[in-house]
Amino acid sequence: MAADSLCCFPRKRIHPSSQDPLVGSSQDKASSVKLEDIVNDLTALVKSKNCGPILIRLSWHDAGVFSVGAKPGGCPNAVMRFTDAGEGTFGANAGLPSVAVGLLAPIAEKYVDQEKAISNADLWVLAANVSIEVMGGPAVPTRFGRKDAKSSAESVEGQEGRLPDGDKGLDHLRAIFYPKGFDDKDIVALSGAHSVGSCHGDRSGFEGPWTEDPLRFDNSYFKEMTSKQYAAETTAAGCPQHRHSGTGTIMLESDLALLSDTAFKAHVDTYVQDKEAFFADFVRAWVKLQELGCTDLRETL
Repeated sequence: MAADSLCCFPRKRIHPSSQDPLVGSSQDKASSVKLEDIVNDLTALVKSKNCGPILIRLSWHDAGVFSVGAKPGGCPNAVMRFTDAGEGTFGANAGLPSVAVGLLAPIAEKYVDQEKAISNADLWVLAANVSIEVMGGPAVPTRFGRKDAKSSAESVEGQEGRLPDGDKGLDHLRAIFYPKGFDDKDIVALSGAHSVGSCHGDRSGFEGPWTEDPLRFDNSYFKEMTSKQYAAETTAAGCPQHRHSGTGTIMLESDLALLSDTAFKAHVDTYVQDKEAFFADFVRAWVKLQELGCTDLRETL
């Protein structure tokens, strides 16, 4: 799912009130920073740079390496800040350490380095959730308390078997997502994040946007997938994909695979007809993704 774009108990929305407790680098040291200060700065960034999709991808790839399968471990720890080795050098993460982390750098310097009000890992989660809502998607609750990696040594050993490949089909999707604790509905709902963003040949090898409005988070991914005819092609990087000739939008092998299985297709059909059902299922799966491998998360900064 490479793009510059994927336990039900009450959680707060990302929009805080003035009553939110203020917690700094430790529980006994208060910070003057309010959650709404960070949200406002992130909102301004997303609106001014149209960078919501790549911030979503940053959070997804930070958390998505988690697995309890043959290669267990992984958690959202912002280890892509380090590019000497590890996750910051994974091919699947191309563009994230330089572009996405770079876009967040001024906000991270202000709130992580200076104020010590939030970790980088939590900031990446919050940035993605703000982006989703700014682009018209649902409000996503955010919890806090993720710990930052101190070096690239805290990376997982590799991307293979942890992050999905766009040129593979159903068996691959299930092999990647089932060990993370997701089911078929979750896989389809998370795939709906492809309503935003584009593929870039110099990063993933794929080229083009999935939808006609790649800065609008809605159910258009499912609508376009089921209403358009796509022709197979090979990108300059040698990657197979499918393109709609009239609009230039694309689908990957892993996208169209959702139409080839009755269990997956049933959820696609639901989301075509019901955006709110998609939003509800996406939020549940997305929050679960962002909290993989995390413990002792809290409702406030």
